[in-house]
Amino acid sequence: MWFDVIASSVFLVPFLFRRRYPFWAPMGVVVAIAIISFVDTGLISDEFTAFVSGITAAFLFGMLKDRSQAFAGAACLVGVIAIVAHNQGDHPGDFFFPLLVFGISWVVGFALGQKFHEADAVRERAARLERDREEQALAAVAEERARIARELHDIVGHSVSVMTVQAAGVRSLLRPDQEREREALMIIEQTGREALAEMRRLVGVLRRPEEAPALAPQPSLEHVDRLVSQAREAGLPVELRVEGDPVQLSAGVDLTAYRLVQEGLTNAIKHARAQHAEVIVRYRDGNVELTVSDDGQGDGEGEKGGNGLVGMRERVSVYGGELDAGPRPEGGFRLHATLPVS
Repeated sequence: MWFDVIASSVFLVPFLFRRRYPFWAPMGVVVAIAIISFVDTGLISDEFTAFVSGITAAFLFGMLKDRSQAFAGAACLVGVIAIVAHNQGDHPGDFFFPLLVFGISWVVGFALGQKFHEADAVRERAARLERDREEQALAAVAEERARIARELHDIVGHSVSVMTVQAAGVRSLLRPDQEREREALMIIEQTGREALAEMRRLVGVLRRPEEAPALAPQPSLEHVDRLVSQAREAGLPVELRVEGDPVQLSAGVDLTAYRLVQEGLTNAIKHARAQHAEVIVRYRDGNVELTVSDDGQGDGEGEKGGNGLVGMRERVSVYGGELDAGPRPEGGFRLHATLPVS
């Protein structure tokens, strides 16, 4: 009686450790069944707990992620069934019924295990892709910020250089008795030169080795017709419309507006396979609105998973603007941005 209770416990206790030991827990159960069959064969044949424990162990063997362990467990099951049948003195035909039952349990576990493992792999791959996309987005933001810093350096550097040269020119025109004015202009000139040197030193770390400070003026909306001409030469018919009275934009806003049009046309040419595109530049209510639309098949993501748009959003946010980008209801893609004039 007491032996039966202890034996039944031995059949069940290993299952409590199946999460930590997915292979050795069911192995402990089948080994216990084999050992107890040498002591009391009637307990194995008559005890329902032993039968259910064997079926459960077979199912858990089939569920194992490691296929080599799953097949090793199946081989152990066959050996244990043979040992129990031998100890009970069964006929050879009696060996096949438990083999069939345990085999079906193992196959069911194996099939379900494969499904679960495939689902886990899909979730892991999706999580990895999401992490990669976030990392790419962060890298795109960092790259665009560095690019903005480089371009602002060129813009501000040009302005400070003009101020410094003008101060030096005015200082040379002063009369000898205008010592105070000469001293003030000299301070302006020296401060401008020091500011230029510091700016070059700080922004120099952001430049790529192949880049050099821009010697030509940065592009602006005044050159948007060149972008349109280049797109037409690339085989994309583009319609350009300028609405409202053009106003003078600050250098940074002007450059940002140019880059937005450039990004929209580049996406239409390279990724959207568009047949026609339209560029609208509209001045109104103290803002400049830019719209680039096409009839292509792209979604705005291009080859970089949307990193171009991520960079554009970062650039627009620097100047307090708004960017809206997405597919059009009638087909194609639309890029719309609003930038404050001042």
